[in-house]
Amino acid sequence: MTRLGAPELLLILGIVILIFGVGRLGRIGSELGSAIRNFREGLGNNDDKGKKDDIAAAEPKPQEKS
Repeated sequence: MTRLGAPELLLILGIVILIFGVGRLGRIGSELGSAIRNFREGLGNNDDKGKKDDIAAAEPKPQEKS
């Protein structure tokens, strides 16, 4: 089994940049991240989201001046 070293990874990265372009590559990365996040939430592993909701609910809301 061969391992990928730094030169091989740089070559692969260069080819991907040539195919997709730098701007589109960033968008693909963010879409992939949101897809993975949605997949994890669909599996029921949304502990982080629940913690954020609990923290937001516990924080006092500023009162409006009349």
